Amino acid sequence: MVTVIKKGSSAKSVKQKLEKHINSKKKFDLKKYCGVISLKKDPLELQKEWRDEWK
Repeated sequence: MVTVIKKGSSAKSVKQKLEKHINSKKKFDLKKYCGVISLKKDPLELQKEWRDEWK
């Protein structure tokens, strides 16, 4: 969900938009993705390798 707040918006309208965003019924459950990927290397080492590919 994207909340657009334009320059010059009143504090009341900003507060309403943020409350609408916070109270959204769509909840994202990150726990269902925990443990989905099993890596054979250390994640930091992989990240360093991937960064070095651009050099």
